[in-house]
Amino acid sequence: MSKSIKLKKGLDIRLVGEAKAVKSKLAAPTIVSVKPSDFHNMTPKMVVKEGESVKAGSILFHDKYKESIKFASPISGIVKAIVRGEKRRIMEVLVESDGQQAFESGSTGKISEMSVEQVKETMLASGLWPFLNQRPIDVIADPENAPKAIFVSAFSSAPLAPDYNFLLQGKGDEFQAGLDALGKLTSGKVHLTLNSDGASDEVFKNAKGVEINKISGMHPGGNVGTQIHHIDPINKGEFVWTVNAQDVVIIGRYFLTGKYDARKVIALTGSEINDPQYFEIISGINVREILSDKISSDNVRVISGNVLTGNKIDQDGYIGFYHNEVTVIPEGDHLKFVATKGWMSPGFDKFSNSRTFPTWILPKSKKFRLDTNTNGEERAFVMTGELERVFPFDILPMHLVKAAITDDIDGMENLGIYEVAPEDFALCEYVCTSKIDIQDKIRQGLDLIASECM
Repeated sequence: MSKSIKLKKGLDIRLVGEAKAVKSKLAAPTIVSVKPSDFHNMTPKMVVKEGESVKAGSILFHDKYKESIKFASPISGIVKAIVRGEKRRIMEVLVESDGQQAFESGSTGKISEMSVEQVKETMLASGLWPFLNQRPIDVIADPENAPKAIFVSAFSSAPLAPDYNFLLQGKGDEFQAGLDALGKLTSGKVHLTLNSDGASDEVFKNAKGVEINKISGMHPGGNVGTQIHHIDPINKGEFVWTVNAQDVVIIGRYFLTGKYDARKVIALTGSEINDPQYFEIISGINVREILSDKISSDNVRVISGNVLTGNKIDQDGYIGFYHNEVTVIPEGDHLKFVATKGWMSPGFDKFSNSRTFPTWILPKSKKFRLDTNTNGEERAFVMTGELERVFPFDILPMHLVKAAITDDIDGMENLGIYEVAPEDFALCEYVCTSKIDIQDKIRQGLDLIASECM
């Protein structure tokens, strides 16, 4: 039965630099990167060598411990480099384009006539499987597990998040095909969650074979973890799979054409961008191809993803596998004089979750140019109640974080560790008075649970 949920907790961080509804199509990329680090707790084993020719959809490497999970090249060309770090750990695989974009030919059939195993084998063999993530633990889905449900969020509520209605405009057939394929993978429901505070595109409203739910309120309403918690919570021993809406399109495109076509639309956002807008790209491109002549200042941080959960990259770095935006904001590596820019300043240009600064009386349309400065160092973890105000789960966030820090397995299990992922605590990290890297602590806790309890 469809649900309509209204969140009472959360926080919308209003930043300058939202992307305009304008889309540019880039020329074919000269080089792309596939980074094993995008897939947590996965050890790659190479299938190709440097200098080898590949097509779009050719398998580059697979998971060393689950060989059925494979990772494909998004373009055709030559394997330019296999970049290694300490202890010969594979950091990224660089593929240089041949300018042709030739595809591996895949075999698919009519989804309605395919069995569960046929759909699963098709997705595993083609390199589509990494688009599926699994809760608990928040890693690539294990094909040996049976999910009780699959969740797709039709919007993002993160700061400067792209408009998913715009991202999927005109892609209704591919999106529906992707949903049909996902429906074969679970005996339960495929949940599609819409934002009841805004208009949803026909692509989402006309989706078939899914249960459409609606959620309203502040961030993290768009997080799939929030939606799972309020719609179909996870208990120990259960599994739920999640897929990003744009990745559903890529899955559907494969089943319609037999080609691993990794085209998607991303948003270039942030206060330091001259003309924030959307770009149609191929997954894994070098961000310099969209940043050229668009950064308005010198000392900036480029983030693959959003400001709360994204990864810091260089201006010639590569966009992450799961990311749908690139954000550029001021770097906060400078000291602030306490009386003019610090905590004693009037604060007319500061955003605050509390009423510390007078900007709380300004209209909600007011947006802020914020940098990366944490305004303090890590300190004693004190009880403030700030985390509870922005955490819309029926979970005690402070206690769960402390259990994760102290490796208290029983405490984590009793406090709901199976329901959460690091991104669910991004707002907690933002408002934390003690400046704790909460997302890292939750990830450490999840890794401990994975090794000891699963």
